Amino acid sequence: MENNRDKFIQENSACGGFLQSNQWAQFQNDFGIKKHNISDNDFWSNVLEYNLPLVGKYFYIPRGPVRDKNIKHDKLKNCIHDLIELAKINKAGWIRLDSFDKDIKGIIQELKYKLVKAPHDMQPRQLFIIDIDKSEDEILAQMKPKTRYNIKVAEKKNVKIEALSSLENNKKIEKFLDLIEKTGSRKGINFHPKEYYRKMLKNINSDNLKLYLAIYNNKIIAGAILVIYGQIATYLHGASDDNDRNAMAPFLLQWQMIKDARKSGAKKYDFGGVSIGEDDKEREKKWFGVTRFKQGFAKNNLPLEFSGSYDIIVNPIKYWTYRMIQKIKNVL
Repeated sequence: MENNRDKFIQENSACGGFLQSNQWAQFQNDFGIKKHNISDNDFWSNVLEYNLPLVGKYFYIPRGPVRDKNIKHDKLKNCIHDLIELAKINKAGWIRLDSFDKDIKGIIQELKYKLVKAPHDMQPRQLFIIDIDKSEDEILAQMKPKTRYNIKVAEKKNVKIEALSSLENNKKIEKFLDLIEKTGSRKGINFHPKEYYRKMLKNINSDNLKLYLAIYNNKIIAGAILVIYGQIATYLHGASDDNDRNAMAPFLLQWQMIKDARKSGAKKYDFGGVSIGEDDKEREKKWFGVTRFKQGFAKNNLPLEFSGSYDIIVNPIKYWTYRMIQKIKNVL
């Protein structure tokens, strides 16, 4: 049953569906976030329950729900109805979706609920997913010359890439977590607490998830977490030491992960979020360095675009209180 569910998610999700997998939901649950689900043969929705001060609970469906494009209207309507009823039973004020279409939007209106743009997106609006169902030479050829050059620089400097298969109680994990902390401080990014990554590395099946480390002069200078789910490999998190940036370790690290993903049967490689040609110029400016790095691996590749996060308002009083609090926070 579990394999059938994974197959359904992988075949019907635009970006591979790992955030809708039971592995991801169970990891979130182990981290203290309650999970629910609504399922049918043609519909799947892993639902995470969050709690906020003053307004209480809300539901979040990461990169979901997932549905068969040929699902009957009445069946889809029943699934959305069940989702809203689940929110009511659990006293959730709203349901945040990352994935919906005109059919789901129409059904929400039929059920007399409002769907509004969330005040912020939970996931990137654009994902940079490249085709790796080709030879290594072909993948190298699609890179920008500077990216190929930087890979060679790292090789000449004798940077070594190591993939950890045993992820429990490993001192190298702690070195990686220190790097994440330093990277966050340097770039002004709020990363998750260290325990979040410890639980991720411990609880998600090591056949699917690996920690890659770049070692230079006997020191860990970069690291990345890679997950393979179905035919898509996803770069989840990464960090690097700015003091050794001339070693170009992140370039070789990504190249090794791409090669290993191919050998594992993946046909696509998801670099995660970018910002290319968006209306939000502030976000595009903020993401410039990350976007340039990722684009270097496939110079002519276009990003996969999403509509962003939207909220189904279940309890208007709770929801608009939440929105008012968000506005006040933005002013302060």
